[in-house]
Amino acid sequence: MKSASPKRPTTLLNLGGNILETNQILETIRMIEEENLDIRTITMGISLLDCIDSDSDRACEKIYDKITRLAKNLVKVGEEIESEYGIPIINKRISVTPIGIIAAASPDKDYVKYAKALDRAAQAVGVNFIGGFSALVEKGYQHGDEILINSIPQALAETEFVCSSVNIGSTKAGINMDAVRHMGYVIKETAEKSDMGCAKLVVFANAVEDNPFMAGAFHGVGEADCVINVGVSGPGVVKRALEKVKGEPFDVVAEVVKQTAFKITRMGQLVGKIASERLDVPFGIVDLSLAPTPAVGDSVAYILEEMGLESVGTHGTTAALALLNDAVKKGGVMACNHVGGLSGAFIPVSEDAGMIDAVNNGALNLEKLEAMTAICSVGLDMVAIPGETSAETIAAMIADEAAIGVINHKTTAVRLIPAKGTKVGDMVEFGGLLGRAPVMKVNNYASTDFILRGGRIPAPIHSFKN
Repeated sequence: MKSASPKRPTTLLNLGGNILETNQILETIRMIEEENLDIRTITMGISLLDCIDSDSDRACEKIYDKITRLAKNLVKVGEEIESEYGIPIINKRISVTPIGIIAAASPDKDYVKYAKALDRAAQAVGVNFIGGFSALVEKGYQHGDEILINSIPQALAETEFVCSSVNIGSTKAGINMDAVRHMGYVIKETAEKSDMGCAKLVVFANAVEDNPFMAGAFHGVGEADCVINVGVSGPGVVKRALEKVKGEPFDVVAEVVKQTAFKITRMGQLVGKIASERLDVPFGIVDLSLAPTPAVGDSVAYILEEMGLESVGTHGTTAALALLNDAVKKGGVMACNHVGGLSGAFIPVSEDAGMIDAVNNGALNLEKLEAMTAICSVGLDMVAIPGETSAETIAAMIADEAAIGVINHKTTAVRLIPAKGTKVGDMVEFGGLLGRAPVMKVNNYASTDFILRGGRIPAPIHSFKN
């Protein structure tokens, strides 16, 4: 009697070299329906270098024309992929060459009109955000940089879709403390001019050129003329996977996270390739970050608590986050040849229900959050602070985060919200994916004399690798 042949799973789809089998499809459907799995963003990066013109009106016209020409089908294609494959794509976005570079050829004394041109283009093509009202000043100011930075508060107050970023440090250059001080005042002014402006403004150290996530996305000068980058998510999926290995050693935990990250990233690569083919634009990278949302269960904090912490912020939190970040990256790079962006775990306070709970119950403060940023993908992200916080204190917080990034050769960032008329413990509502944030206590002791020194903190010794 012949023995029965082993049962093989039925192959249903073969898309762009990605073979999806029956069990994989059913598992993906379950992750989407029950665990908040989604593609957080498809971001089209567009170079504006060929739009440079000494006539700012002409430059803005070129910018509008190029963006609307290249991105006219971006939202449509994203929606088609959602409909055909049942994969939620939460945001469709655009990133552009830093406007501080593009506008420098003009004699204009402010660049608000460039922001408005970006805003009109974003509205015309229907994207959620457009990033790149940016300046790169880690080693000093060029002609357009100071003008752009001074334009940020008004530009963000007068636009809806525009996001802004400034890179003030890098491992290779050190930290531009003049720019750090400048950004302290700019953040304060931005908060005065608009309630949402600071939620669309990021200050970086070691900013990357292919980041698809807002508010810090810009299209680097080393990138192709136009590319498609994808940002994946899925904290809920990772938490659910860890629920099945309660009490197991950390070796097992790391392996489960790694395998889960592989599946999430594989889906991101699939979506990116399909979008690339349909838009006839090269595929860039998958950013395999775990980006939370305010939705119940879609929280990075809950993943850390599933490892055995009573609350995020208690002792052991940084170690748990280190394991998570490393395992996510290991699983992601096995799934996709072109991984980039920030890639890791995001810990924004306002966008993560578990982080909000930890702040409210007193388990998480700014000092512990800063320690966690030495491990995570970004830094002090979407943190609300009292509106009376001084510009110098804000600048000092930026300097601390930049130091963590520069010394550890990683990206760090600050997105602080000085909330007008609030006190510690109040809740600030942003709505949508931005969620809500409890106002956190800031150290009462001054950093003014430190910040007023200016100059540049030199690059660390390990930056000299040539």
